[in-house]
Amino acid sequence: MSKRPSQFDFWFAVNNTEIVMPPKRHLETFGNTIINYYLVSELMDAAGKVRVREGRMQALRPQIITPSAYSSTLLEGFGEQAQKYLEWLKEHEDSVRILRYGYTLKQEAFSEQVLTDTPEAVLERVAREAAAKNDPFAAVVKGVDDPWDVCLVRLFWAVIQNSAQANIRELHERRMFELQDGLPAGLRDEIEKGFLAASKDANLIKPLGKLLQDNGLFERFQDRFFDLIQKRG
Repeated sequence: MSKRPSQFDFWFAVNNTEIVMPPKRHLETFGNTIINYYLVSELMDAAGKVRVREGRMQALRPQIITPSAYSSTLLEGFGEQAQKYLEWLKEHEDSVRILRYGYTLKQEAFSEQVLTDTPEAVLERVAREAAAKNDPFAAVVKGVDDPWDVCLVRLFWAVIQNSAQANIRELHERRMFELQDGLPAGLRDEIEKGFLAASKDANLIKPLGKLLQDNGLFERFQDRFFDLIQKRG
Protein backbone atom coordinates (compact mmCIF):
# COMPACT_ATOMS: atom_id res chain seq x y z
CA MET A 1 0.00 0.00 0.00
CA SER A 2 1.44 3.38 -0.99
CA LYS A 3 1.99 5.85 1.80
CA ARG A 4 0.15 9.17 1.80
CA PRO A 5 2.28 12.28 1.19
CA SER A 6 3.59 13.49 4.56
CA GLN A 7 2.22 17.02 4.09
CA PHE A 8 -1.31 15.59 4.07
CA ASP A 9 -0.90 13.26 7.02
CA PHE A 10 -2.03 15.61 9.74
CA TRP A 11 -5.11 16.79 7.80
CA PHE A 12 -6.01 13.17 7.14
CA ALA A 13 -5.87 12.53 10.89
CA VAL A 14 -7.75 15.72 11.83
CA ASN A 15 -10.57 15.02 9.38
CA ASN A 16 -10.91 11.43 10.59
CA THR A 17 -10.94 12.19 14.32
CA GLU A 18 -14.22 11.88 16.18
CA ILE A 19 -14.51 12.67 19.88
CA VAL A 20 -16.99 10.04 20.97
CA MET A 21 -16.94 10.91 24.68
CA PRO A 22 -15.44 14.26 25.70
CA PRO A 23 -14.44 14.98 29.30
CA LYS A 24 -17.44 15.94 31.40
CA ARG A 25 -15.56 18.71 33.22
CA HIS A 26 -13.68 21.68 31.84
CA LEU A 27 -9.96 22.08 32.33
CA GLU A 28 -8.84 23.23 35.76
CA THR A 29 -8.42 26.99 35.89
CA PHE A 30 -5.85 27.16 38.69
CA GLY A 31 -3.94 23.92 38.24
CA ASN A 32 -2.96 21.16 35.83
CA THR A 33 -5.51 18.64 34.57
CA ILE A 34 -4.93 14.97 33.80
CA ILE A 35 -7.05 13.74 30.88
CA ASN A 36 -7.30 9.98 30.60
CA TYR A 37 -7.79 9.17 26.92
CA TYR A 38 -8.80 6.06 25.01
CA LEU A 39 -7.98 6.19 21.30
CA VAL A 40 -9.55 3.59 19.03
CA SER A 41 -8.20 3.19 15.50
CA GLU A 42 -8.47 0.61 12.74
CA LEU A 43 -5.17 -0.81 11.44
CA MET A 44 -4.75 0.25 7.82
CA ASP A 45 -2.77 -2.80 6.71
CA ALA A 46 -4.66 -5.55 8.59
CA ALA A 47 -8.34 -6.25 8.03
CA GLY A 48 -10.42 -6.77 11.15
CA LYS A 49 -7.73 -5.44 13.50
CA VAL A 50 -8.37 -2.53 15.85
CA ARG A 51 -5.84 -0.82 18.10
CA VAL A 52 -6.81 0.66 21.44
CA ARG A 53 -4.37 3.13 22.95
CA GLU A 54 -4.82 4.25 26.52
CA GLY A 55 -2.81 6.99 28.19
CA ARG A 56 -2.71 10.22 30.12
CA MET A 57 -2.47 13.74 28.78
CA GLN A 58 -1.58 16.47 31.25
CA ALA A 59 -3.13 19.80 30.36
CA LEU A 60 -1.10 22.56 31.96
CA ARG A 61 -2.62 25.38 33.97
CA PRO A 62 -3.84 28.07 31.52
CA GLN A 63 -1.64 31.15 31.51
CA ILE A 64 -2.89 34.68 30.94
CA ILE A 65 -1.23 36.38 27.99
CA THR A 66 -1.64 40.12 27.44
CA PRO A 67 -0.78 42.07 24.28
CA SER A 68 2.19 43.66 26.07
CA ALA A 69 3.58 40.24 26.85
CA TYR A 70 3.69 39.05 23.26
CA SER A 71 3.98 42.29 21.27
CA SER A 72 7.77 42.11 20.94
CA THR A 73 7.65 38.71 19.26
CA LEU A 74 4.53 39.32 17.19
CA LEU A 75 5.76 42.50 15.55
CA GLU A 76 8.67 40.86 13.74
CA GLY A 77 7.78 40.54 10.07
CA PHE A 78 4.40 42.24 10.41
CA GLY A 79 3.36 45.36 8.53
CA GLU A 80 2.42 48.83 9.71
CA GLN A 81 -1.30 48.14 10.05
CA ALA A 82 -0.67 45.05 12.14
CA GLN A 83 1.57 47.10 14.42
CA LYS A 84 -1.13 49.75 14.79
CA TYR A 85 -3.69 47.11 15.67
CA LEU A 86 -1.37 45.60 18.27
CA GLU A 87 -0.83 49.04 19.78
CA TRP A 88 -4.61 49.39 20.05
CA LEU A 89 -4.80 46.03 21.80
CA LYS A 90 -2.14 47.12 24.28
CA GLU A 91 -4.21 50.22 25.09
CA HIS A 92 -7.27 48.06 25.75
CA GLU A 93 -5.70 45.20 27.67
CA ASP A 94 -8.45 45.19 30.27
CA SER A 95 -10.90 43.96 27.62
CA VAL A 96 -8.55 41.45 26.00
CA ARG A 97 -8.76 37.90 27.32
CA ILE A 98 -6.15 35.56 25.86
CA LEU A 99 -5.19 32.30 27.55
CA ARG A 100 -2.27 30.06 26.61
CA TYR A 101 -2.73 26.34 27.07
CA GLY A 102 -0.13 23.60 26.88
CA TYR A 103 -0.02 19.88 27.40
CA THR A 104 2.33 16.95 27.81
CA LEU A 105 1.71 13.28 27.13
CA LYS A 106 2.34 11.07 30.14
CA GLN A 107 4.09 8.21 28.38
CA GLU A 108 4.61 6.24 31.59
CA ALA A 109 0.86 5.56 31.59
CA PHE A 110 0.70 4.66 27.90
CA SER A 111 -0.47 1.23 26.79
CA GLU A 112 -1.93 -0.30 23.68
CA GLN A 113 -3.54 -3.51 22.52
CA VAL A 114 -4.65 -4.88 19.16
CA LEU A 115 -8.04 -6.59 19.05
CA THR A 116 -9.75 -8.68 16.39
CA ASP A 117 -13.19 -7.12 15.95
CA THR A 118 -14.98 -4.36 14.10
CA PRO A 119 -14.09 -0.74 14.96
CA GLU A 120 -17.73 -0.06 15.89
CA ALA A 121 -17.88 -2.93 18.37
CA VAL A 122 -14.57 -2.03 20.00
CA LEU A 123 -15.50 1.65 20.20
CA GLU A 124 -18.84 0.86 21.83
CA ARG A 125 -17.18 -1.43 24.38
CA VAL A 126 -14.42 1.05 25.23
CA ALA A 127 -16.90 3.92 25.60
CA ARG A 128 -19.10 1.83 27.89
CA GLU A 129 -16.16 0.80 30.07
CA ALA A 130 -14.83 4.36 30.25
CA ALA A 131 -18.24 5.75 31.23
CA ALA A 132 -18.54 3.13 33.98
CA LYS A 133 -15.43 4.53 35.68
CA ASN A 134 -17.21 7.85 36.33
CA ASP A 135 -14.00 9.74 35.56
CA PRO A 136 -14.93 13.37 34.75
CA PHE A 137 -11.71 13.77 32.76
CA ALA A 138 -11.99 10.60 30.65
CA ALA A 139 -12.21 10.94 26.86
CA VAL A 140 -12.86 8.38 24.14
CA VAL A 141 -11.67 9.20 20.65
CA LYS A 142 -12.06 7.44 17.32
CA GLY A 143 -9.07 8.26 15.14
CA VAL A 144 -6.44 6.96 12.76
CA ASP A 145 -3.58 4.61 13.46
CA ASP A 146 -0.99 6.88 11.83
CA PRO A 147 -0.38 9.68 12.74
CA TRP A 148 -2.36 8.89 15.89
CA ASP A 149 -0.85 11.64 18.02
CA VAL A 150 -2.53 14.25 15.81
CA CYS A 151 -5.84 12.85 17.04
CA LEU A 152 -4.79 13.75 20.58
CA VAL A 153 -3.95 17.29 19.54
CA ARG A 154 -7.42 17.51 18.02
CA LEU A 155 -8.86 16.26 21.32
CA PHE A 156 -6.85 18.82 23.26
CA TRP A 157 -8.06 21.65 21.02
CA ALA A 158 -11.68 20.59 21.48
CA VAL A 159 -11.24 20.47 25.26
CA ILE A 160 -9.76 23.98 25.20
CA GLN A 161 -12.73 25.26 23.21
CA ASN A 162 -15.09 23.76 25.79
CA SER A 163 -13.07 25.12 28.73
CA ALA A 164 -11.97 28.63 27.78
CA GLN A 165 -15.20 30.44 28.67
CA ALA A 166 -15.38 28.85 32.13
CA ASN A 167 -11.65 29.42 32.71
CA ILE A 168 -11.97 33.09 31.82
CA ARG A 169 -15.00 33.51 34.09
CA GLU A 170 -13.23 31.93 37.06
CA LEU A 171 -10.09 33.99 36.45
CA HIS A 172 -12.21 37.12 36.33
CA GLU A 173 -13.93 36.18 39.60
CA ARG A 174 -10.50 35.81 41.23
CA ARG A 175 -9.43 39.23 39.86
CA MET A 176 -6.64 37.68 37.80
CA PHE A 177 -7.13 40.15 34.95
CA GLU A 178 -6.72 43.20 37.20
CA LEU A 179 -3.10 44.28 37.52
CA GLN A 180 -1.45 45.69 40.66
CA ASP A 181 2.25 46.52 40.37
CA GLY A 182 2.42 44.31 37.29
CA LEU A 183 0.78 41.33 39.01
CA PRO A 184 -2.81 40.05 38.82
CA ALA A 185 -4.68 41.49 41.80
CA GLY A 186 -6.01 38.10 42.81
CA LEU A 187 -2.55 36.56 42.76
CA ARG A 188 -1.07 39.43 44.76
CA ASP A 189 -3.82 39.00 47.36
CA GLU A 190 -3.06 35.28 47.52
CA ILE A 191 0.67 35.94 47.98
CA GLU A 192 0.10 38.53 50.70
CA LYS A 193 -2.22 36.16 52.56
CA GLY A 194 0.42 33.45 52.14
CA PHE A 195 3.13 35.61 53.72
CA LEU A 196 0.84 36.57 56.60
CA ALA A 197 -0.17 32.97 57.27
CA ALA A 198 3.44 31.73 57.03
CA SER A 199 4.57 34.40 59.51
CA LYS A 200 2.24 32.75 62.05
CA ASP A 201 2.77 29.12 61.09
CA ALA A 202 6.17 27.86 59.88
CA ASN A 203 4.49 24.85 58.27
CA LEU A 204 3.03 27.20 55.67
CA ILE A 205 6.41 28.52 54.48
CA LYS A 206 6.94 25.63 52.06
CA PRO A 207 3.49 26.04 50.40
CA LEU A 208 4.23 29.76 50.05
CA GLY A 209 7.49 29.00 48.29
CA LYS A 210 5.69 26.63 45.93
CA LEU A 211 3.10 29.30 45.16
CA LEU A 212 5.86 31.73 44.22
CA GLN A 213 7.72 29.16 42.14
CA ASP A 214 4.61 27.94 40.31
CA ASN A 215 3.91 31.50 39.21
CA GLY A 216 7.52 32.33 38.33
CA LEU A 217 7.72 34.92 41.08
CA PHE A 218 10.20 33.43 43.52
CA GLU A 219 13.06 35.67 42.43
CA ARG A 220 10.89 38.76 42.82
CA PHE A 221 9.93 37.84 46.40
CA GLN A 222 13.02 35.88 47.44
CA ASP A 223 14.46 38.53 49.79
CA ARG A 224 11.18 38.78 51.63
CA PHE A 225 10.83 34.99 51.61
CA PHE A 226 14.28 34.38 53.12
CA ASP A 227 13.71 37.12 55.70
CA LEU A 228 10.59 35.25 56.73
CA ILE A 229 12.57 32.02 57.12
CA GLN A 230 15.15 33.75 59.32
CA LYS A 231 12.49 35.33 61.52
CA ARG A 232 10.80 31.97 61.99
CA GLY A 233 14.15 30.50 62.98
